[in-house]
Amino acid sequence: MPVRGARALRANLAGGTHHAYAHKGGGFCVFNDSAVAARLMQAEWFRQHRQERKPLQVAVIDLDVHQGNGTASIFANDLSVFTLSLHGQKNFPFHKEASDLDVELPDGCADADYLQALEQALDELERRFEPGLLLFLAGADPFEGDRLGRLALSYDGLEARDRRVFDWAWQRRIPLAFSMAGGYGVKIDETVQVQINTYRVALEYWRKWQR
Repeated sequence: MPVRGARALRANLAGGTHHAYAHKGGGFCVFNDSAVAARLMQAEWFRQHRQERKPLQVAVIDLDVHQGNGTASIFANDLSVFTLSLHGQKNFPFHKEASDLDVELPDGCADADYLQALEQALDELERRFEPGLLLFLAGADPFEGDRLGRLALSYDGLEARDRRVFDWAWQRRIPLAFSMAGGYGVKIDETVQVQINTYRVALEYWRKWQR
């Protein structure tokens, strides 16, 4: 059930620390901000909607090149949070936790195959879950010039990825908050450009939310 009356698209300039577990950090991550945000929003929902029988349903759409192992572990067997991770099969972490939906991609996966996999994943998410809030990890590290990624998306491919997620939320009027997650370009300006493109697309959809 979407948050009633919400006209929301929000951004975190950092975040996406999805390798942190409930009891330990990992992979450059100390605290799992997506997990904290999900729980805080569920608590706020409960405070304002005590008459509702079920908690706020939160979907985490993790499109960092690395699997969100900490997030998957924290929400394992939690029916109120759906974790979706689209990631490089051979990328860190080498021991992966089970998300509600994991899509493992081969080395060198480029725009067309990636976007097809994303489309299928979003269809599967919709079949299995009805989120009232989306948390989107818009990692820049699937970019073809990333030092730590093994995928090969172009600027256009990553922009199409972002548009697909923002549009998916917009069409269903589901509030969305996104964070930048990973990005380790050989040239730092390339990572920054990917992130600027994400914010440019987000601004377009934020304006739609205001209408």
